[in-house]
Amino acid sequence: MERSRWYKDMVFYQVWCRSFRDGNGDGMGDLWGVLEKLDYIKSLGCDGIWFSPIYPSPGADCGYDISDYRDIAPEFGGMEAFRQVLDGAHARGMKVIMDLVVNHTSDEHEWFQKSRRRIEPYTDYYIWRPAGENGKLPNNWDSNFEGKAWTYDEVRGEYYLHLFAVKQPDLNMDNPKVREEVKDIMRFWLELGVDGFREDVITYISKKEGLPDDHIFPIYKGMAHYNHGPHVHEYLAEFKRDVLDYYDCFTIAEAPLVWPKQALRYIDEKNGQLDMMIQFQCVAADCLFTDYIPTKFSLRKMKRAFSSWQYRLRGKSWNVLYLENHDHPRIVSRYGSEKFQKESAKMLAAMYLFQQGTPFVYQGQEIGMTNWRPDDPKAYRDVQSIYNYEHSKKSPQKRLEMLWRSSRDSARTPVQWDDSENAGFSTGTPWMAVNENYRKINVAQQENDPDSVLNFYRKAIRLRKSLSCVRNGIYREYRHWSGKLYLYSMKDKRQTILVVCSFSDKELPFKAPAGFILADGEKILGNYRNSDEETLNPYECRVYLWK
Repeated sequence: MERSRWYKDMVFYQVWCRSFRDGNGDGMGDLWGVLEKLDYIKSLGCDGIWFSPIYPSPGADCGYDISDYRDIAPEFGGMEAFRQVLDGAHARGMKVIMDLVVNHTSDEHEWFQKSRRRIEPYTDYYIWRPAGENGKLPNNWDSNFEGKAWTYDEVRGEYYLHLFAVKQPDLNMDNPKVREEVKDIMRFWLELGVDGFREDVITYISKKEGLPDDHIFPIYKGMAHYNHGPHVHEYLAEFKRDVLDYYDCFTIAEAPLVWPKQALRYIDEKNGQLDMMIQFQCVAADCLFTDYIPTKFSLRKMKRAFSSWQYRLRGKSWNVLYLENHDHPRIVSRYGSEKFQKESAKMLAAMYLFQQGTPFVYQGQEIGMTNWRPDDPKAYRDVQSIYNYEHSKKSPQKRLEMLWRSSRDSARTPVQWDDSENAGFSTGTPWMAVNENYRKINVAQQENDPDSVLNFYRKAIRLRKSLSCVRNGIYREYRHWSGKLYLYSMKDKRQTILVVCSFSDKELPFKAPAGFILADGEKILGNYRNSDEETLNPYECRVYLWK
């Protein structure tokens, strides 16, 4: 089937269901809550929804440990609620994509339970190894979440590999039967009407033969032998050839530690196996490898990341544009300023929304939600956060501050709908605490305020869709050496825009780059009502248009 590449004209909204909106009052966000808010999502200018996993799961990794790939978890409303959301979205002209998590399953999945008992054909569905000499682990690989990547199973009498949580055993994708299972899962959801998949850590699915020790990576040992593994392109091509090419769908790869040149092997429009790629470089300007190795925010590092993907994918593939998702703390608290919360939230929106690619907005991002700072570490729910807290050698206060800065749970607190109890998220007791600043930052407060972050997002997305140069133009960065300003233009045959973003909490002098005469253009967007053309206010942004 010829691909229409409809995703190039869309803006997606990511729903992390358990914290989005509780529709039945049990404290857990659900699909009834999503159904209630479909018009809200549409009002942002978003015409697609990406659902983080909503399948049945024991919840060891908040749904990324799946126990049944062909159903919807009852706590989210089951298949009945999902069909209503899918139909409701489609009726509004919106697409729906699902998270496809096939590097690993839950250890409570039927496949694993049969594999540990050596019941055919499941015996080799997972990666099992006997203990090494003197009872040593099969190799020196680390998991991404919980210590070493091997756990001993008493039933089977062998170790199983888990690159993430202990309860997330890795599938053996080298087994053709496992690949057939993946293809059947894809067909099931595509036949139901789903429009595509975000494929979780899909670059990890092929491990190097022999699973050798890793003497390259200082942390996350093993990654050199499973990220971009030996058969990954072969297996992805198989999924595309046997399933995806028969549907008008699209696919997004999640790919830690990937650069544009590598990415094009996956997403080149001529011979790639996938359509787009979520890379981590653009959200790593204040850390090294992981949010738990923090560094000082570097605007130059951030700009290099955005620009390299714009320059190198141009004319070959299509970018994913994002600032937030369920895996990283809130961007205002990272790249912006909580002191200038409103101004920096708007600036960050303008900074990424006018680049070439398909933007994704994560729930709560559109109102400028910030990091959560509970007093009790027991309030955290994320497996990675809990492990890092328990195994840190710092003082309890320093460990807690580490979570305030780095925990994924800051992006997972309930969406702040209004200033009523529980932020309007639930009439019951929320499964996770609400950020205490919900009375100041919430949707209801911002709905009727024309100067709000929410309405800025609406205006920016509307403008983005009206500008041909954003969809078809050529990106160019200016003053790449600046540690306080990010300036870039998008230009096609019809129009040019200049995007100006200040990352400073002080006023800055401003002069347009050579070739741009501001008086000849039109300022079509900004986050200050009154500003001096030659001076930028703290965290100011401007978008100028020339026709």
